[in-house]
Amino acid sequence: MATLAERLAAWVAGLEPRDVPPAETERARLGLLDTLGLVVVAHATDAARIGREVAFANAAAGAATLLGGTARIAPGWAAFAHGIAAHCRDFDDTFTDSVVHPGSVVVPVALAVGEAVAAPAPALEAAIAVGYEVAGRLGAAAGRKFHANGFHATGTVGPFAAAATAAKLQGLDAAALVDAWGLAGSMAGGLMEFLRDGTWSKWLHPGWAAHGGILAVDLAKRGFRGPASVIEGDHGLFAAFLGRGEADTVAIGDGLGRQWKGGAAHFKHYPCAHVIQPYLDAALALAAEHGLAVDAIEAVTCWLAPWAIPIVAEPRAPKLAPATELDAIASLPFQVAAALTDGRVDLATLTPASRARPAVRALAAKVACVADPTLGHAFDGRIALGLRSGRTLEALVSAAPAAAERVRQKFLANAAALGEREARAVADSLASGRPYMIATILTLMNEALRRRRG
Repeated sequence: MATLAERLAAWVAGLEPRDVPPAETERARLGLLDTLGLVVVAHATDAARIGREVAFANAAAGAATLLGGTARIAPGWAAFAHGIAAHCRDFDDTFTDSVVHPGSVVVPVALAVGEAVAAPAPALEAAIAVGYEVAGRLGAAAGRKFHANGFHATGTVGPFAAAATAAKLQGLDAAALVDAWGLAGSMAGGLMEFLRDGTWSKWLHPGWAAHGGILAVDLAKRGFRGPASVIEGDHGLFAAFLGRGEADTVAIGDGLGRQWKGGAAHFKHYPCAHVIQPYLDAALALAAEHGLAVDAIEAVTCWLAPWAIPIVAEPRAPKLAPATELDAIASLPFQVAAALTDGRVDLATLTPASRARPAVRALAAKVACVADPTLGHAFDGRIALGLRSGRTLEALVSAAPAAAERVRQKFLANAAALGEREARAVADSLASGRPYMIATILTLMNEALRRRRG
């Protein structure tokens, strides 16, 4: 009987760009656009800068462009740096069932390997769709159990998605992809201990997963062997990280090519832990609908799934007075308070001055987070605003997919460093149905960055 890796690899190897449904192709283009904007907006951060420095220090000359760099480098290291940058503002897309961030792993691989092999747009988009599909299926099998066991699911699932993307672009056959996945399994990891002090290991995980997936493919295509039972085996991905029998692996290989799961990843509208996003949507909608001034709000109650409490609500002290950007990103009380105070949440919300505002901290202290065991599907929840008048306004919250135009506007804001004309040119190049070469887009972006920064 074929292993799960063998079944998945046969599908990946046999897939042609024409086999990808139009909706998945469009989702791949939007994921590409979104991630490019995230890399640009993160360029000046210390985390992205260090990622670039390490990439250049370790990489040989190669065929992959590093945004903000001056020379092409080896694809694995370009993907490493771009993966860190794409995730370090916590503004990247997410699967709601597993909390895997696929775009910051898959797209950096597609950029690097796609440029190296001069992949045409249909092949690039098919490889992105494949990476998302692998991430979605493996993530769904675990649900949120990786996080519950202290592992960042993006770091555990990511190397498999990265290897699938790289293998598709390089034309690996099914047997070689099975070996690559067998090796990628030994590169899976990512501890959640960053939750304790707001440090940066979280941001490393997508970059390391992207790098590891490319490395696994490079080894496999030269004949380096990996275990075919890496997914469901007694010492495989799920058994090792979760314990035997803890993952629903049966459905991983079902419906391949008929039931696409990769497109279920949701874009972020705000730089926050994704479970927070629906509460911000609901809070802003309630305030707008009722014309609320912030000083009319006496109390806020957010009901959320128990698994989310230790991520976005506890320990309470750093959630009310976030000392770091990551603290603010992962604080439901702070983010809701900022949204109600400012009528928005964006990257400016995360600055030290914004985080320290007494009025926002005072309102954050009035945000109660209540665990509700009936919740936990697609980031569902409930929010109530208690007003000084004695009235209470309530709304249900749930994750909702973003419209393509909202993703485009997010890109234009994030890519402002390119210049308005250049940012629009990139967005137009990736508009549905237009042909493009990723090397041309990366060159345009790099030239724009160099001009703007002198």
